[in-house]
Amino acid sequence: MGTEHSEGREYAAIAARPLGPMISLDLAVNAVVAGLLLGGFYAAVTVGVTISFGMLDIVNIAHPAFIMLGSFVAYIVNSNFGIDPILIGVVMTPVFFLVGMAVYQIYYYAFERRGEESIQGLAFFFGLLFVAEVALILVFGVDYRFVDAPYIGLSLHLGFVDLPLRMLMPFLVSLLMLAVLQVFLGRTFIGRAILAVSQDRLALQLMAADPRRVKGSAFGISIATASVAGALLIIIQPVEPSIGRDYIGRIFAICVLGGMTSFPGMLAGAVLIGVVESITATFYGPSWSPSVAFGFLLLTLAVRPAGILGR
Repeated sequence: MGTEHSEGREYAAIAARPLGPMISLDLAVNAVVAGLLLGGFYAAVTVGVTISFGMLDIVNIAHPAFIMLGSFVAYIVNSNFGIDPILIGVVMTPVFFLVGMAVYQIYYYAFERRGEESIQGLAFFFGLLFVAEVALILVFGVDYRFVDAPYIGLSLHLGFVDLPLRMLMPFLVSLLMLAVLQVFLGRTFIGRAILAVSQDRLALQLMAADPRRVKGSAFGISIATASVAGALLIIIQPVEPSIGRDYIGRIFAICVLGGMTSFPGMLAGAVLIGVVESITATFYGPSWSPSVAFGFLLLTLAVRPAGILGR
Protein backbone atom coordinates (compact mmCIF):
# COMPACT_ATOMS: atom_id res chain seq x y z
CA MET A 1 0.00 0.00 0.00
CA GLY A 2 2.83 2.41 0.87
CA THR A 3 4.43 1.82 -2.50
CA GLU A 4 1.16 2.46 -4.35
CA HIS A 5 0.58 5.73 -2.44
CA SER A 6 4.16 6.79 -3.18
CA GLU A 7 3.74 6.08 -6.91
CA GLY A 8 0.43 7.96 -6.90
CA ARG A 9 2.08 11.02 -5.40
CA GLU A 10 4.86 10.85 -8.02
CA TYR A 11 2.31 10.67 -10.88
CA ALA A 12 0.40 13.62 -9.39
CA ALA A 13 3.60 15.67 -9.13
CA ILE A 14 4.49 14.89 -12.75
CA ALA A 15 1.01 15.82 -13.93
CA ALA A 16 1.23 19.13 -12.04
CA ARG A 17 4.45 20.18 -13.78
CA PRO A 18 4.09 22.86 -16.51
CA LEU A 19 4.48 21.57 -20.04
CA GLY A 20 6.38 24.62 -21.27
CA PRO A 21 8.46 27.43 -19.85
CA MET A 22 7.01 29.44 -16.96
CA ILE A 23 5.48 32.58 -18.46
CA SER A 24 5.37 35.59 -16.15
CA LEU A 25 3.23 38.56 -17.17
CA ASP A 26 5.93 41.01 -16.09
CA LEU A 27 8.56 39.12 -18.06
CA ALA A 28 6.33 38.86 -21.14
CA VAL A 29 5.49 42.58 -21.16
CA ASN A 30 9.14 43.54 -20.76
CA ALA A 31 10.06 41.17 -23.59
CA VAL A 32 7.52 42.84 -25.89
CA VAL A 33 8.71 46.32 -24.92
CA ALA A 34 12.34 45.31 -25.49
CA GLY A 35 11.31 43.91 -28.88
CA LEU A 36 9.63 47.18 -29.84
CA LEU A 37 12.76 49.14 -28.97
CA LEU A 38 14.94 46.63 -30.81
CA GLY A 39 12.65 46.86 -33.84
CA GLY A 40 13.10 50.63 -33.92
CA PHE A 41 16.86 50.14 -34.12
CA TYR A 42 16.44 47.51 -36.86
CA ALA A 43 14.47 50.10 -38.83
CA ALA A 44 17.41 52.53 -38.59
CA VAL A 45 19.87 50.01 -40.02
CA THR A 46 17.41 48.88 -42.72
CA VAL A 47 16.20 52.21 -44.10
CA GLY A 48 19.32 52.63 -46.25
CA VAL A 49 18.78 49.25 -47.89
CA THR A 50 15.10 50.09 -48.43
CA ILE A 51 16.29 53.05 -50.52
CA SER A 52 19.14 51.33 -52.39
CA PHE A 53 17.62 47.86 -52.86
CA GLY A 54 13.90 48.57 -52.73
CA MET A 55 13.80 51.84 -54.69
CA LEU A 56 16.96 51.73 -56.83
CA ASP A 57 17.27 47.96 -57.34
CA ILE A 58 20.92 48.07 -56.20
CA VAL A 59 21.86 45.06 -54.07
CA ASN A 60 24.21 46.86 -51.72
CA ILE A 61 25.30 44.05 -49.43
CA ALA A 62 28.15 46.32 -48.28
CA HIS A 63 25.68 48.52 -46.37
CA PRO A 64 26.63 46.95 -42.98
CA ALA A 65 30.25 47.95 -43.67
CA PHE A 66 29.20 51.61 -43.85
CA ILE A 67 27.24 51.12 -40.61
CA MET A 68 30.41 49.81 -38.97
CA LEU A 69 32.32 52.78 -40.35
CA GLY A 70 29.73 55.03 -38.70
CA SER A 71 30.21 53.17 -35.42
CA PHE A 72 33.98 53.59 -35.46
CA VAL A 73 33.78 57.27 -36.44
CA ALA A 74 31.48 57.77 -33.44
CA TYR A 75 33.95 55.84 -31.27
CA ILE A 76 36.97 57.92 -32.38
CA VAL A 77 35.30 61.30 -31.86
CA ASN A 78 33.58 60.27 -28.62
CA SER A 79 36.72 58.80 -27.05
CA ASN A 80 38.83 61.84 -27.97
CA PHE A 81 36.41 64.73 -27.49
CA GLY A 82 33.53 63.29 -25.44
CA ILE A 83 30.88 64.38 -27.97
CA ASP A 84 27.55 62.54 -27.89
CA PRO A 85 27.56 59.60 -30.37
CA ILE A 86 24.16 60.49 -31.84
CA LEU A 87 25.29 64.06 -32.52
CA ILE A 88 28.42 62.67 -34.20
CA GLY A 89 26.30 60.42 -36.44
CA VAL A 90 24.09 63.33 -37.49
CA VAL A 91 27.00 65.71 -38.15
CA MET A 92 28.79 63.08 -40.27
CA THR A 93 25.81 62.44 -42.58
CA PRO A 94 26.99 64.94 -45.27
CA VAL A 95 30.37 63.19 -45.41
CA PHE A 96 28.74 59.78 -45.76
CA PHE A 97 26.40 61.24 -48.40
CA LEU A 98 29.38 62.30 -50.52
CA VAL A 99 31.01 58.87 -50.00
CA GLY A 100 27.79 57.22 -51.17
CA MET A 101 27.61 59.37 -54.28
CA ALA A 102 31.24 58.52 -55.10
CA VAL A 103 30.60 54.79 -54.67
CA TYR A 104 27.57 55.02 -56.96
CA GLN A 105 29.58 56.78 -59.67
CA ILE A 106 32.10 53.93 -59.63
CA TYR A 107 29.26 51.38 -59.70
CA TYR A 108 27.50 53.19 -62.54
CA TYR A 109 30.48 53.59 -64.88
CA ALA A 110 31.91 50.14 -64.13
CA PHE A 111 28.72 48.06 -64.19
CA GLU A 112 25.30 49.70 -64.51
CA ARG A 113 26.02 51.65 -67.70
CA ARG A 114 27.06 48.41 -69.40
CA GLY A 115 24.12 46.42 -68.04
CA GLU A 116 26.33 44.23 -65.85
CA GLU A 117 24.93 45.23 -62.48
CA SER A 118 23.32 41.87 -61.66
CA ILE A 119 26.29 39.58 -60.98
CA GLN A 120 29.34 41.82 -61.41
CA GLY A 121 27.71 44.59 -59.39
CA LEU A 122 26.90 42.18 -56.59
CA ALA A 123 30.53 41.03 -56.60
CA PHE A 124 31.61 44.70 -56.44
CA PHE A 125 29.65 45.32 -53.24
CA PHE A 126 30.80 42.02 -51.75
CA GLY A 127 34.40 43.06 -52.40
CA LEU A 128 33.69 46.48 -50.90
CA LEU A 129 32.32 44.80 -47.78
CA PHE A 130 35.42 42.60 -47.49
CA VAL A 131 37.89 45.47 -48.06
CA ALA A 132 36.14 47.74 -45.55
CA GLU A 133 36.09 45.01 -42.90
CA VAL A 134 39.78 44.18 -43.39
CA ALA A 135 40.70 47.87 -43.29
CA LEU A 136 38.85 48.35 -40.00
CA ILE A 137 40.56 45.27 -38.54
CA LEU A 138 44.00 46.57 -39.57
CA VAL A 139 43.31 49.96 -37.99
CA PHE A 140 41.36 48.99 -34.86
CA GLY A 141 42.10 45.29 -34.38
CA VAL A 142 39.48 42.79 -33.27
CA ASP A 143 38.87 44.23 -29.79
CA TYR A 144 35.40 45.44 -28.91
CA ARG A 145 35.00 49.22 -28.73
CA PHE A 146 32.33 51.22 -26.92
CA VAL A 147 31.28 54.82 -26.37
CA ASP A 148 30.34 56.84 -23.31
CA ALA A 149 27.19 58.94 -22.96
CA PRO A 150 25.14 60.13 -19.96
CA TYR A 151 22.15 57.95 -20.84
CA ILE A 152 24.06 54.68 -21.29
CA GLY A 153 23.41 52.46 -18.29
CA LEU A 154 20.32 54.33 -17.09
CA SER A 155 16.71 53.09 -17.28
CA LEU A 156 13.21 54.47 -16.92
CA HIS A 157 10.94 52.43 -14.64
CA LEU A 158 7.24 52.63 -15.46
CA GLY A 159 5.67 50.24 -12.98
CA PHE A 160 7.12 46.84 -13.75
CA VAL A 161 8.25 47.93 -17.23
CA ASP A 162 11.92 48.82 -17.66
CA LEU A 163 13.00 51.13 -20.49
CA PRO A 164 16.80 51.15 -20.83
CA LEU A 165 17.85 54.50 -22.27
CA ARG A 166 20.55 52.89 -24.40
CA MET A 167 17.66 51.26 -26.31
CA LEU A 168 15.07 54.03 -25.96
CA MET A 169 17.30 56.78 -27.41
CA PRO A 170 18.12 54.82 -30.62
CA PHE A 171 14.41 53.97 -30.95
CA LEU A 172 13.37 57.64 -30.81
CA VAL A 173 16.17 58.79 -33.12
CA SER A 174 15.25 56.06 -35.60
CA LEU A 175 11.60 57.16 -35.67
CA LEU A 176 12.68 60.78 -36.18
CA MET A 177 14.99 59.81 -39.05
CA LEU A 178 12.23 57.80 -40.74
CA ALA A 179 9.78 60.68 -40.37
CA VAL A 180 12.23 63.15 -41.93
CA LEU A 181 12.95 60.83 -44.85
CA GLN A 182 9.23 60.15 -45.39
CA VAL A 183 8.50 63.89 -45.56
CA PHE A 184 11.51 64.46 -47.84
CA LEU A 185 10.47 61.76 -50.30
CA GLY A 186 6.84 62.81 -50.36
CA ARG A 187 7.12 66.62 -50.33
CA THR A 188 10.23 67.53 -52.37
CA PHE A 189 10.95 67.30 -56.09
CA ILE A 190 14.12 65.24 -55.65
CA GLY A 191 12.28 62.96 -53.23
CA ARG A 192 9.51 62.28 -55.73
CA ALA A 193 12.12 61.79 -58.44
CA ILE A 194 13.77 59.12 -56.27
CA LEU A 195 10.43 57.33 -55.93
CA ALA A 196 9.90 57.56 -59.70
CA VAL A 197 13.37 56.58 -60.92
CA SER A 198 12.86 52.87 -60.36
CA GLN A 199 9.33 52.91 -61.77
CA ASP A 200 9.48 54.98 -64.97
CA ARG A 201 12.84 56.35 -66.14
CA LEU A 202 11.31 57.80 -69.34
CA ALA A 203 8.74 59.83 -67.41
CA LEU A 204 11.53 61.09 -65.17
CA GLN A 205 13.54 62.22 -68.19
CA LEU A 206 10.48 64.03 -69.57
CA MET A 207 10.46 65.98 -66.30
CA ALA A 208 14.01 67.19 -67.18
CA ALA A 209 15.59 65.06 -64.46
CA ASP A 210 18.73 62.99 -65.06
CA PRO A 211 18.10 59.42 -63.75
CA ARG A 212 21.82 58.93 -63.06
CA ARG A 213 22.02 62.02 -60.87
CA VAL A 214 18.80 61.13 -59.10
CA LYS A 215 20.04 57.61 -58.37
CA GLY A 216 23.39 59.00 -57.23
CA SER A 217 21.64 61.33 -54.78
CA ALA A 218 19.38 58.52 -53.54
CA PHE A 219 22.32 56.18 -53.02
CA GLY A 220 24.14 58.97 -51.17
CA ILE A 221 21.13 59.35 -48.86
CA SER A 222 21.07 55.60 -48.24
CA ILE A 223 24.74 55.67 -47.16
CA ALA A 224 24.18 58.83 -45.09
CA THR A 225 21.66 56.92 -42.97
CA ALA A 226 24.45 54.45 -42.13
CA SER A 227 26.26 57.21 -40.24
CA VAL A 228 23.34 57.56 -37.82
CA ALA A 229 22.69 53.80 -37.71
CA GLY A 230 26.34 53.14 -36.83
CA ALA A 231 26.20 55.61 -33.97
CA LEU A 232 23.03 53.95 -32.66
CA LEU A 233 24.64 50.50 -32.93
CA ILE A 234 27.65 51.37 -30.78
CA ILE A 235 25.32 52.89 -28.18
CA ILE A 236 23.37 49.64 -27.94
CA GLN A 237 26.37 47.30 -27.83
CA PRO A 238 30.17 47.28 -28.10
CA VAL A 239 31.31 46.66 -31.66
CA GLU A 240 34.19 45.09 -33.54
CA PRO A 241 34.77 45.21 -37.33
CA SER A 242 33.21 41.86 -38.26
CA ILE A 243 29.97 42.32 -36.35
CA GLY A 244 28.34 43.98 -39.35
CA ARG A 245 28.04 40.62 -41.10
CA ASP A 246 25.50 39.57 -38.48
CA TYR A 247 23.07 42.14 -39.87
CA ILE A 248 23.26 41.41 -43.61
CA GLY A 249 20.54 38.74 -43.72
CA ARG A 250 18.35 40.49 -41.17
CA ILE A 251 18.48 43.85 -43.00
CA PHE A 252 17.42 42.43 -46.36
CA ALA A 253 14.79 40.23 -44.71
CA ILE A 254 13.16 43.23 -43.04
CA CYS A 255 13.29 45.19 -46.31
CA VAL A 256 11.48 42.38 -48.15
CA LEU A 257 9.03 41.82 -45.29
CA GLY A 258 8.06 45.51 -45.27
CA GLY A 259 7.29 45.59 -48.98
CA MET A 260 10.60 46.80 -50.47
CA THR A 261 9.76 50.49 -50.97
CA SER A 262 7.54 51.34 -48.00
CA PHE A 263 9.04 53.03 -44.93
CA PRO A 264 5.94 52.34 -42.77
CA GLY A 265 5.96 48.72 -43.97
CA MET A 266 9.67 48.43 -43.24
CA LEU A 267 9.13 49.84 -39.74
CA ALA A 268 6.30 47.38 -39.12
CA GLY A 269 8.48 44.50 -40.34
CA ALA A 270 11.39 45.62 -38.18
CA VAL A 271 9.18 45.84 -35.09
CA LEU A 272 7.65 42.41 -35.76
CA ILE A 273 11.09 40.83 -36.17
CA GLY A 274 12.32 42.61 -33.03
CA VAL A 275 9.38 41.44 -30.92
CA VAL A 276 9.63 37.86 -32.19
CA GLU A 277 13.37 37.77 -31.49
CA SER A 278 12.96 39.30 -28.02
CA ILE A 279 10.18 36.92 -26.93
CA THR A 280 12.06 33.91 -28.28
CA ALA A 281 15.33 34.94 -26.59
CA THR A 282 13.53 35.60 -23.29
CA PHE A 283 11.67 32.31 -23.00
CA TYR A 284 13.67 29.88 -25.12
CA GLY A 285 17.20 31.29 -25.33
CA PRO A 286 19.06 33.63 -27.71
CA SER A 287 20.24 30.80 -29.97
CA TRP A 288 16.65 30.21 -31.10
CA SER A 289 15.77 33.80 -31.94
CA PRO A 290 17.28 34.04 -35.48
CA SER A 291 15.70 30.80 -36.70
CA VAL A 292 12.29 31.66 -35.24
CA ALA A 293 12.45 35.20 -36.66
CA PHE A 294 13.30 33.99 -40.17
CA GLY A 295 10.66 31.27 -39.88
CA PHE A 296 8.18 34.02 -39.08
CA LEU A 297 9.42 35.91 -42.15
CA LEU A 298 8.86 32.92 -44.44
CA LEU A 299 5.40 32.32 -42.99
CA THR A 300 4.42 35.96 -43.51
CA LEU A 301 5.69 36.01 -47.10
CA ALA A 302 3.85 32.76 -47.81
CA VAL A 303 0.61 34.49 -46.82
CA ARG A 304 1.50 37.87 -48.36
CA PRO A 305 4.32 37.56 -50.94
CA ALA A 306 4.46 41.33 -51.57
CA GLY A 307 5.29 42.05 -47.95
CA ILE A 308 3.30 43.84 -45.28
CA LEU A 309 2.65 47.06 -47.23
CA GLY A 310 3.90 45.97 -50.64
CA ARG A 311 1.84 46.46 -53.76
